[in-house]
Parts: sequence; C-alpha cells; structure tokens
Amino acid sequence: MTSYKELGLVNTREMFAKAVAGGYAIPAFNFNTLEQMQAIVQAAVETKSPVIMQVSKGARNYANGTILRYMAQGAVEYAKELGCENPQIVLHLDHGDTFELCKDCIDNGFSSVMIDGSSLPYEENIALTKKVVEYAHKFDVTVEAELGVLAGVEDEVASEVSHYTKPEEVVDFSTRSGCDSLAISIGTSHGAYKFTPEQCTRDPKTGKLVPPPLAFDILHEIEKRLPGFPIVLHGSSSVPQDEVDTINAHGGKLPDAVGIPEEQLREASKSAVCKINIDSDSRLAMTAAIRKHFDEKPGDFDPRQYLKPARENMKKMYIHKIVEVLGSNNKL
Repeated sequence: MTSYKELGLVNTREMFAKAVAGGYAIPAFNFNTLEQMQAIVQAAVETKSPVIMQVSKGARNYANGTILRYMAQGAVEYAKELGCENPQIVLHLDHGDTFELCKDCIDNGFSSVMIDGSSLPYEENIALTKKVVEYAHKFDVTVEAELGVLAGVEDEVASEVSHYTKPEEVVDFSTRSGCDSLAISIGTSHGAYKFTPEQCTRDPKTGKLVPPPLAFDILHEIEKRLPGFPIVLHGSSSVPQDEVDTINAHGGKLPDAVGIPEEQLREASKSAVCKINIDSDSRLAMTAAIRKHFDEKPGDFDPRQYLKPARENMKKMYIHKIVEVLGSNNKL
C-alpha cells in the first residue's frame, strides 16, 4: 500500500471547495508520456495553478502503473524545483470501470479516482459508486462519480449517443452513493469529433462547423438542487482549429473535427463546475507540432528534436486553458 501523501500529492476536497467558492475550475489534463507531464507541471507552476493529472485505464496500461506512481512523485518534486513551494497536484483515475481497478489505483498512490457506472442501471451505479467510496474514504482518497452518459470515443470509453443528466436524480444519487464530486452530461462529448456535421451549423464566412450549445438550463437546475456540490465536465476539449489546420496542412487528415467553444467552458467554470477535463486538445497540440517538424525537417530522427517543440506547444495550450478559460491561475 502506497499512500498518495507519501508522494506529496493532494486529494480534490479542498481545491474543489475553493474553486466552487471562487468561481473558477481546476484543469484536469490527461497524460500518457513524460513530455505531457513536464508540460503540465511547467504550465501549472508558471501560472500558479492547482492541477489534476489524470490517467485513463488505457493510459495506465500503456505507461505502467508503477512508473506512473513515480512520475507523479517526480511531478511534485519537479514543481518544487521550478520554484513552487507548495504544489497542489492530484493524481486521478479517469473513467475507472470496476471496483478492482479503483482499489488498485488507491493502493498504488492515486489521490483521487473516478468510478464510472453511468452505463449501468441507476441502482447498480449507486451500489458500485458506494462500494468504491467506502474503500477510498478509508485512505482519504476522493471519488468522482458520473450520472448521465456522454457521446463520443476516447480511449476505452465510447457511446454513440448522449443521455443528459436528470436533475431530479442528483440529490438522491450523491447522497446515497457518498461521492465527493459528480460528472454530469449537458452536451459535452469525448474525442476530437464531438459532433457530427448534421448536429452543427456552418459559419457562412469561414465554413467551419459551429457546435450546438451546452444545456446550461440543466446545469443551473442541478446547481439549485445541489448547492455548493462539486460538478465535473468531461469531454471538454475545444479542438482548436489552428492545431487541426496545422495537422491537415502537414499530412494529417482530420476533416470536420470540432469541440466545445471556449466561451461556453468559461461560463461553466464560473458556476459549480469546478473540474473540467481536457485531453484531445493536448493530443492535437502534440501531433500538430510533431507533424510540422517532420514536414519541415525530414532529416531529423532524434526524438528530442521533435518532442521538444511538441512539449512547448502543449505547455502553451495548457497555460491558455488555465488563464483564459478556467481562471485557476494565481490560486496557490
């Protein structure tokens, strides 16, 4: 058993309470590689922001759980080395699908876990979430649950259609399950293709797709029923068109990739939404930089030559999200 406290990590309880009261959201950035981790830490330190470094089941299998534990510990020490005396870093399991997976993460130094029972019948979702909560709270690990289903594909999480969260269920669910935060479905979606062209309109000037608006009426109703309770938005990458254009200009093929407009995320972050998940934007920033580098310098073969600009581009994106979208800068 490795306690996250031994690694210098924190759970989400205090940072969420501050975010809800302060009208901002904590960035939750997924990572798979050293370069992503470095960029996340650099951005968090430079902006003086708390940060959630989250790992999906697939990413954990890819990187190895033991290595991730030491990467998280290294992230804390790296932040201190960069001048942050008291970094607030969470290591979070994103979309855990079984009790056993959540338990293994808790036992191996994760400070927060998500149990996603959203595809299960309502009572089964409550029962599974409660089981994870009861185990996690023994070790002061916080638990995120999900009610409602997001469409889209990201790693091993996939659904063809979304089912909005029912506001009339949130009090009963959160009370009986004991979860510390609740991921809801109000129109966000996983992946770089969050909406089909048929779901969007097109800007007559640019020809770019304009996605449908988020269901803020559902969010506001949930806020009324669960005042002050931490709410989470998954699938909240904006799919920056400049990164998509760079990818396409240098040999990529991402037609009609579209995400959540940043102004809508900015509005959400000022509400009870205190954690916003961003994964695809990091992938796009990394891929855009690598494709551009290979196109312009085809003779390069040292990974450091193309991973360094990829890391810088991700860092730039993370800083933009923290400062311009989520408002979590200068909160340490």
